[in-house]
Amino acid sequence: MIIYDDEKINKVANWPDKEIYILLDFDRTITDTDSETSWGILSKSNLVPKEYKIAREKLHNYYRPIEQDESLDEKTKNKYMEEWFYKHIDMLIKYKISKDIIDDTCQNLTLMKFRDGMKEFLINMHQRKIPVVIMSAGIGNFIEAFLHNHHCLFDNIYIVSNFLEFKNGVAHGMSDKIIHSLNKSNELLTDEIKKHLKGRDKIILFGDTCADTKMSGPTPREKVLKIGFLADKIEDNIMAYKDVYDVIGLGPTSMDDVAKVVKIVGFKNES
Repeated sequence: MIIYDDEKINKVANWPDKEIYILLDFDRTITDTDSETSWGILSKSNLVPKEYKIAREKLHNYYRPIEQDESLDEKTKNKYMEEWFYKHIDMLIKYKISKDIIDDTCQNLTLMKFRDGMKEFLINMHQRKIPVVIMSAGIGNFIEAFLHNHHCLFDNIYIVSNFLEFKNGVAHGMSDKIIHSLNKSNELLTDEIKKHLKGRDKIILFGDTCADTKMSGPTPREKVLKIGFLADKIEDNIMAYKDVYDVIGLGPTSMDDVAKVVKIVGFKNES
């Protein structure tokens, strides 16, 4: 089921391809609702210690409901999200997660799968030369490997995420500032990415949390179309989503469903 406002989506009707770029969350946006996340995928590997799996599950069960609670104030939630991420990174180091384990896990294509129609959408954006920025609070190593393994790591795709760094083949931290679900913003874009977005001031944004709508940063509201996917705790969160998204997919929502409503992101060139 798709909820939308005609007036809000009509604003994109005349947006030409050359003025657009796409902002995409990864976990449960590019991937479907039932997929393992880029933080959780390691827990499915037979190569990681049992102790890591138990500790990771304990963290997830405590912090995930907090992340999903749209009634919490931003300051409080931000504190919890930072705690979660730093604790998980410490665990990766503690249990000596190696690059070999990461690479092996990435080969299991059954753990994460595309949202229906998303692969075709990425192919279409590549064909139309529309830049796609994937901004994720997940682990960029898995995101990159997932796209590569599905032959979708195109030259118009730019990944802004948390990348694990390795020392002597073992994880020893992240490459840059930690990106979590509340601090994602286009202010994180590198100068190199900005060069590829030059002249493109209109954004089509996809996310699965209210915080994802902040990925567009200070871009004027009339120049952003925000499309959200709400699959869990729908009754609890629907009002919060209506406040920040222009289009909302409730429950299992495919990109084909979205394309029927928002023609500019369909699989044919509408410009």
